[in-house]
Amino acid sequence: MSWTEMQPLLYDNTLDTLFMVWWSTFYAVLFGIPAGVLLHLTDRGALLQNVVVNKVLGAIVNIGRSFPFLILIVVLIPFTRLVVGVSIGPTGAVVPLAIAAIPFFARLVEAALREVDHGLVEAAQAMGGGTWTIIFKVLLPQALPALVAAVTTTVITLIGYSAIAGAVGGGGLGNLAYTYGYQQYETSLMITTVVELIVLVTLVQLLGDLIVRRLAGRGTRPSSSVRVGLRRARTEEPAAVTEPA
Repeated sequence: MSWTEMQPLLYDNTLDTLFMVWWSTFYAVLFGIPAGVLLHLTDRGALLQNVVVNKVLGAIVNIGRSFPFLILIVVLIPFTRLVVGVSIGPTGAVVPLAIAAIPFFARLVEAALREVDHGLVEAAQAMGGGTWTIIFKVLLPQALPALVAAVTTTVITLIGYSAIAGAVGGGGLGNLAYTYGYQQYETSLMITTVVELIVLVTLVQLLGDLIVRRLAGRGTRPSSSVRVGLRRARTEEPAAVTEPA
């Protein structure tokens, strides 16, 4: 196959891959952040400690993460058809991709929030800050570099998953490599597709690393009120009790 013949195929299937990865990442972030925050807040010793909720949600997340993606696509065919009306093509692939990515991203969010200085949370609590204030003024801003790194890792994982989805009718570069490269013995097209996937992954990683470095270099400082409360919490000590001579 000549380069002129490959160009339209590569262009169309690259757009399909980007479509799948974009929308599945969007839904992973939309639902993964609340799930990860809830996992963190209901853990032992956390603000909303609730062992039952934490264990149930953790079990759901663990099951979702451990399910083989190829089997997940097949199992979700009826659900996918119910949600989007089709079970194949890029639109049909978004549903299993998103469902696979949500628990994966939720665990990364939970891990990112664990790294936040607990002293900042205590300072916000001491000043009367409620749960929502702590989430949006302390936890998420402080964990922002780690969250961006988590999104980067999720996007790269989804690029790989999209290639698997493409091989079973999902469209995109995976479908192109399988249908033309493998089944029709177009070795040059398969190599080109693999190289393009590598380039996509590399670009995503470089962009993610750049954003993380910028955020880390600038620093995600807590609000002034939280900083004041933290300083007070660290400097104030209970008055010493003196016994009469």
